[in-house]
Amino acid sequence: MSLMHFFETLFFAPRWYHYLFIALLSPFAIGYGIVMSIRRSFTKKKKFDIPIVSVGNLVVGGSGKTPFVIALASRYKHATIISRGYGRQSKGLIEISKEGRILADVHQSGDEPMLMAQSLPECSVIVSEDRYKAIRFAINQGAKLIILDDGFNRMEIEKFEILLEPSSIQNILPFPAGPMREFYFNRKYADVIAKEQNDFIRHVSIQNPTSKMVLVTAISNPQRLEPYLPKVEIVAKIYFQDHAYFEESALKKILKQYEATSLLCTSKDKVKMKGFKLPISEMKLKLEIKNHIFESVDIYIKKSIKKD
Repeated sequence: MSLMHFFETLFFAPRWYHYLFIALLSPFAIGYGIVMSIRRSFTKKKKFDIPIVSVGNLVVGGSGKTPFVIALASRYKHATIISRGYGRQSKGLIEISKEGRILADVHQSGDEPMLMAQSLPECSVIVSEDRYKAIRFAINQGAKLIILDDGFNRMEIEKFEILLEPSSIQNILPFPAGPMREFYFNRKYADVIAKEQNDFIRHVSIQNPTSKMVLVTAISNPQRLEPYLPKVEIVAKIYFQDHAYFEESALKKILKQYEATSLLCTSKDKVKMKGFKLPISEMKLKLEIKNHIFESVDIYIKKSIKKD
């Protein structure tokens, strides 16, 4: 068992033997949670003259932020999405797409921003470690609405907070004893809490399925894919580190090793396989977001425009 897999299991589905480690790490988790709460209490918020909607979570790793951002942005034409671009092989501010026109490659953007750019032909996508700088750049480019990807912990920016919450949480301790970026009760700072299965629902389909597929993925907590996998056709599961890039030669070896007829991957993985001459089956994920979420965002946007 790899160290990464050990901690992912400890975070998301702890077994009896994990609880000793959780107990040992709890003092550090409490200290970390206190520091984050103090920071949240004393951080001054910067207001921008533009509506900013944040989609974030308390849990480290994936919780559906990317498909949620895509579903949200598709409702608002010409929205500008700002992301940090985790896992990208670049630094600084980079314009990934301008109203659907792709301006960078996946190594510059990272997998999630590229998926957003390809999925949203009427929106723009920017990556930057400095969210202030990216917001100012977007405003100068004429943006009317900004969607901040993974923005809940950006406490210094005044924004409308949508907090995504998994359908079930077994471990609510802060890092490193659990998966939380802050104490669980800090969810009270969100304007809207969107709980999976109640407020948004995942719909997964497999494009180009074959009889013998190897699951190859580089996402956080890949076990969350289990409910959506075919029962018979999966001959092996290969998990890479979150946001890892793929080499075509390595994937060819995996196909040969397991005598598979195709690779099965997520859409986030597939953007890093562009140009690969390999048989690929894709898990396509769409979110159905309940209307009351959109209504809350609409009200915020209208109020922001009136104030300005």
